Amino acid sequence: MSFARLGAAMCLAASLAAPAFAQSQIDDPECVAPANPGGGFDLTCRVAQTGLDPHVDAPIQVNFMPGGIGAVAYNLFNTTRTDDGSAIVAFSTGSLLNIVTGKYGAFTEKDVRWVATAGADFGAVVVRADSEYQTLAELMTDFSADPASVVVGAGGSVGSQDWMKGALLLREAGASPMDMRYVAFDGGGDAIAALLGGSIEVYTGDVGEMVPHMESGQMRLLAVMSPERLEAPFADIPTAIEEGFDVEWTIMRGFYMGGDVSDADYQKWVDAFEAAYATEAFAQVQKERGLLPLNMAGEELQTSVEQRVQTLREIATEAGLIQ
Repeated sequence: MSFARLGAAMCLAASLAAPAFAQSQIDDPECVAPANPGGGFDLTCRVAQTGLDPHVDAPIQVNFMPGGIGAVAYNLFNTTRTDDGSAIVAFSTGSLLNIVTGKYGAFTEKDVRWVATAGADFGAVVVRADSEYQTLAELMTDFSADPASVVVGAGGSVGSQDWMKGALLLREAGASPMDMRYVAFDGGGDAIAALLGGSIEVYTGDVGEMVPHMESGQMRLLAVMSPERLEAPFADIPTAIEEGFDVEWTIMRGFYMGGDVSDADYQKWVDAFEAAYATEAFAQVQKERGLLPLNMAGEELQTSVEQRVQTLREIATEAGLIQ
């Protein structure tokens, strides 16, 4: 074989071996994390930034827009950025709860376009490494005897999903959620800082947020609020259910866009996520961020969000958060 033919054959073989990704053409792609750095919204955007990298033609920039646990961003993308085809905004089940309870104003779940999910996360009961609480049962004993003796904090106001986690714990302990000493922070990063600084004793956060902190040894997870025990690095942490307490909180993490985004721009993001879902690389990104696969995009997610909002509306009504 001639050198020319050999070279051509090698090039062909290399092209066949290389992974081929269809890339969505999105100008200046952006993911907005509607809180300060370090919390769950930050984590969600990092999944998009890393997991979609092979599937979009430009790097995704992560920008932060704190305020009202997502309210500032939700209002902005329902007013001045309703047709911005370059930006997606991180949301969680907590965001849907805030919509239900009116914390995002008059806008509803029908005013934006739900794009795709980043994965599933779960509630976690977190204390400092030097906390007196070694088990969830010890904490629940204090909640039962004197709820106000324990200072709980998280990245959300009363009625938020992080507050709901604490409220569910108190209810299971036989106490009233309204007796909880709860401190609200604007994002998980601020709440973690408060926990480490001693301002609060218990953080009702999310499992995914804990991944970067697992090796530091500064915090300890008493329990996860998942239906079943999770895989590594959380395999040794019991569920609240295992510990004898019927408390579970599953968190959907994902992204939305303004309601006036064109079908073409919306579909570019949907296509990128669906392409990513089909790869092992995206599953690895989810695992590294402490998320379990929950892969939905486009109309499937739109339908799921509407169903979840209805369920949350029922729960919020039972809790007296809405009439």
